[in-house]
Amino acid sequence: MNEWFAQNFWITCLLIFVMISYVYNKVFRTRRLPLLKTLIVYILLAVSALMLTLFQVLGPQIPIVPSLAFAILLMMILRIRYFIEGRRKKNEASSTK
Repeated sequence: MNEWFAQNFWITCLLIFVMISYVYNKVFRTRRLPLLKTLIVYILLAVSALMLTLFQVLGPQIPIVPSLAFAILLMMILRIRYFIEGRRKKNEASSTK
C-alpha cells in the first residue's frame, strides 16, 4: 500500500488534506472565522498535509493515511452512537407523555 502512496504523491497529499480538513471542521472549529483567517488556516492545513505526505512516503514511512482514516472512522462511530442515543431519548420522552 505504501508503494501506491509513493507512486501517487499528489493524490496522497490531497487525500491527507481532505482528511485533516474533515477532522479540523468536526473537532476543532467552534465558530466561523473571518474569510482571511479561514484562508490562513486552510493554507496551514495544506502545508501540514504536504509535510505529512512526506512522512508517509519518504523517510520513516509513518502510516499517516491509515491513522487518519481510523480517526475518522471513530468519529463516525461516535456520531452514530449520539444519533441512536438521541432517538432513544426522544422516543422515551414521547412515550411517557
